[in-house]
Amino acid sequence: MVFDQVRQRRLSDDIVERLEGMILEGTLKAGERLPAERVLSEQFGVSRPSLREAIQKLVAKGMLVSRQGGGNYVVESLGSTFSDPLLQLLENNPEAQRDLLEFRHTLEASCAYYAAMRATDLDRERLKAAFDVLQDCYSRADEVSRAEEGVADARFHLAIAEASHNAVLLHTIRGLFDLLKRNVVTNIGGMYKQRTETRDMLIAQHRELYLAIIEGRAEEARAVSSRHILYVQEVLEEVRQQAQREARAERRKGL
Repeated sequence: MVFDQVRQRRLSDDIVERLEGMILEGTLKAGERLPAERVLSEQFGVSRPSLREAIQKLVAKGMLVSRQGGGNYVVESLGSTFSDPLLQLLENNPEAQRDLLEFRHTLEASCAYYAAMRATDLDRERLKAAFDVLQDCYSRADEVSRAEEGVADARFHLAIAEASHNAVLLHTIRGLFDLLKRNVVTNIGGMYKQRTETRDMLIAQHRELYLAIIEGRAEEARAVSSRHILYVQEVLEEVRQQAQREARAERRKGL
């Protein structure tokens, strides 16, 4: 019987595994700069040559990029589910906006469910911080721009995805971040005009979702997330129908 020799694992391979794990779990984000080699080698308890070897391996894999005199970065493309041209197409196409809401309905409900099940104390602190920023936007309704509210809303949902501890859900939401932000910005103006109670409804829904996650009520968190998206879909359909009626009336006026 012949046995293959056992290859001794290189220290750099262990470092690669650690860094890849940090990227996968979201500790290292797309476009983020890694700590200086001296700091990173001390934190890992390894030599700088071994660390450099690991970084070179990750550069070769296309996960890191080294900039002359500027350090090492996680590649930007890891956070890009959609290209900029496609983002513009999705943003300007009404049917694509509907498709995005349907996708959010499934995706965010799962994020909320797992966040309620798995959130740590630190996750809950981060979620509270994101929720407080969103609440502040709602309280300063006359002073806050749509863009600022859109960012706050998207970051709240991103914090929920982080608390889900599901790497696929997290990176999907991160990849969609710009699209989610633009989606909120596009929607809220028309929604607020369509129904006077919309802002109060959104405040109540986000608070209910936040509390369900913080208190670990997983099934309720999923249900609240679903109701929130369904409400948005309902109001936006009213907005669409109203726009069609007004356009029809304008055409008749010209006859």
